[in-house]
Amino acid sequence: MHLYLHIPFCKQACHYCDFHFSTSLRQKPALIDALCQEIRLQKDYLPGNTLETIYFGGGTPSLLTEADLAQIFTAIHQQFTIDPTAEITLEANPDDLTPDKLRLLRRYVNRLSIGIQTFDEATLRWMNRAHTATEAQSCVQNAQHAGFDNLSVDLIYGIPVLNFQPFLSEGERERIWQRDLNTMLSLDVPHLSAYALTVEPDTAFGRWTTSGKLPAMDEELAASQFEQLTRTLTGTGYEHYEISNFARAASGKPGHYARHNTAYWQRRPYLGIGPSAHSYNGHSRQYNIANNVRYVADIQAGTLPATVEVLTLADQVNEYLLTGLRTQWGCSLTELDTMLQADFAQIQANVLAQLYAINWLERTNNQLRLTEAGKLFADRVAADLFVG
Repeated sequence: MHLYLHIPFCKQACHYCDFHFSTSLRQKPALIDALCQEIRLQKDYLPGNTLETIYFGGGTPSLLTEADLAQIFTAIHQQFTIDPTAEITLEANPDDLTPDKLRLLRRYVNRLSIGIQTFDEATLRWMNRAHTATEAQSCVQNAQHAGFDNLSVDLIYGIPVLNFQPFLSEGERERIWQRDLNTMLSLDVPHLSAYALTVEPDTAFGRWTTSGKLPAMDEELAASQFEQLTRTLTGTGYEHYEISNFARAASGKPGHYARHNTAYWQRRPYLGIGPSAHSYNGHSRQYNIANNVRYVADIQAGTLPATVEVLTLADQVNEYLLTGLRTQWGCSLTELDTMLQADFAQIQANVLAQLYAINWLERTNNQLRLTEAGKLFADRVAADLFVG
């Protein structure tokens, strides 16, 4: 079983972020109480009792205090068994990771996912991040010193304006991106999640784009920097195991994959707790309300504030294509045939032939996988293969 907990609080709003969060911590005690109550209400959502992974996402889970963590883990232990080898991840911002905070976190979690985004000072200010470039590096070193050997960092590429210079050359932008990658490598971090900047409407960047203050995203730059990313990471011993994720092997053992996120990509059931959290049980999804006040009120009334979506067979097949093709394992034609009770390759023969011909997709040992060229068009390839 896999458990996700959404912690919807942040110190400040980053200009690119459209996740559900609040910058006011006044309701945090009531919301932590509600999270624990929802754990009790949802204990039978999935079959089984043993948790293989736990993931604290947000928002900024590194804002949790020792009392918060103790309360949440008490609720988890009352309803579930945590496997001794479970991966327990907490998303963290660099400015929260003081030596004292790291010693506290070490008692509860064994993996940190650190939202660095860039090591460039001016770009951090432009994004409205709360940490500095110095903190971006020192927090990783402090985490390692505290005993965290399972670390991941987030970086963002495809940024159209750096250092507030709208006409900065593409070459200079790529040099800044390469410096970010080199700094990450120098810190000996075993896992990287790298995402192209996307501009969502209800964000500062979205409003700036609408007003003309921010130019439209440069798709060619993003593609070039994605290729730069894959060359650099695969050339230094990292597996490109999912479109946005890279993991280094661990002394001959399997790579430092994000086990929790891999469960999502491989369609394993999971339980999501907290406002805006999603859950999946194999045949339906449910989505909690993205409103802290209403979430707390409903939970206090003993009501689950969730919308349930029953998945059709086509939904399940298409989700498998959308997530599976993003990974190095791809999609199994045998699995697709079993799900459809029909020959998927025959049904989609014309589309498959076109994708093979343009070298976006390949078939190996009954697996469909994206080629290197196809990774730039992952969502498009999956959509072309969707069944109706």
